[in-house]
Amino acid sequence: MTALLEVKDVKVRFGSGQGLLGRLGFSSGGSIEAVAGISFSLQEGETYGIVGESGSGKTTLARAIGGLHHAQEGSILFQGADLRGLAEAQFRGFRKDIAMMFQDPIGSLSPRLTIKSLLTEPYRIQGLKDRDLEAEAKRLLAMVGLPADFAGRFPHQLSGGQARRIGVARALALDPKLILADEPTAGLDVSVQGELLNLLARLQDKLGLSIIIITHNLNVVRHITDRMGIMYLGRFVEEGRTDDIFAQPQHPYTLALLAANPEPDPDAQLARIELKGEPPSLIQRPLACEFHPRCPFVRDNCRTGAPPGWQSSSEVHSHRCHWPADWQNAEA
Repeated sequence: MTALLEVKDVKVRFGSGQGLLGRLGFSSGGSIEAVAGISFSLQEGETYGIVGESGSGKTTLARAIGGLHHAQEGSILFQGADLRGLAEAQFRGFRKDIAMMFQDPIGSLSPRLTIKSLLTEPYRIQGLKDRDLEAEAKRLLAMVGLPADFAGRFPHQLSGGQARRIGVARALALDPKLILADEPTAGLDVSVQGELLNLLARLQDKLGLSIIIITHNLNVVRHITDRMGIMYLGRFVEEGRTDDIFAQPQHPYTLALLAANPEPDPDAQLARIELKGEPPSLIQRPLACEFHPRCPFVRDNCRTGAPPGWQSSSEVHSHRCHWPADWQNAEA
């Protein structure tokens, strides 16, 4: 079965001599590798989750897939066509098939445009002059459960949940095959989160969408994704089926993330795992295993050599760790 999307060893770098870092003297004039060799695939109709701390490179990866950042190495194959390195004019033909929901729902909407103008802007950009924009705006609003009179509103007149729905509607305007959803539930009440996730699930079933979801919310990942990747300092440290990773995490970082997930049962016996310190700077990556300065189960060879590439606990579950499945005994 041919994958809809295949990401192979993608690397995204930013010049560290530019911008604020350079002016403050924290740069040697080299580059920062925000995404450091990511690979995964996505099938049609599948939902893939990308999880990790802030600054791990999740959004940068999604923006590289969507053509908003330039990937210096690797390949991004969408329906067999390599998107990496395409000029904007060349990429434009793929924009109708790859849509993005941005992390800041209101900040991504121009305050000067009405909701109707925002929803129908993709048609104007793609030169689809045969569309009835009034009817299209009403159709898109109905798809996300909003009344037709919202077309005349401005972004500042929307609640957070309504703005998220407008983001979904705008992403669906050109009937895409893939949606890149960056923190779609951030800042929403739990009940509103549930409504939005149910909406995405209904639309996915109805339209056959594939979704890549970036989130800190592990409960969201557990309940709506088929597979997931755990990202740390621009790399995946574990990747596989969501059920497998939640049932048998192989990397200590994954274990720590799962252990930190809020537990609604007040009587539950929790085994919290505390990571040491803060995530290191991308300017000065740790040597050997990049996770070893924070790992509660670190051993001597973790400090002297990088893990030996991907190791598999099953055909669909892989990880990068010197001591996979043995972290329970690593303190002994």
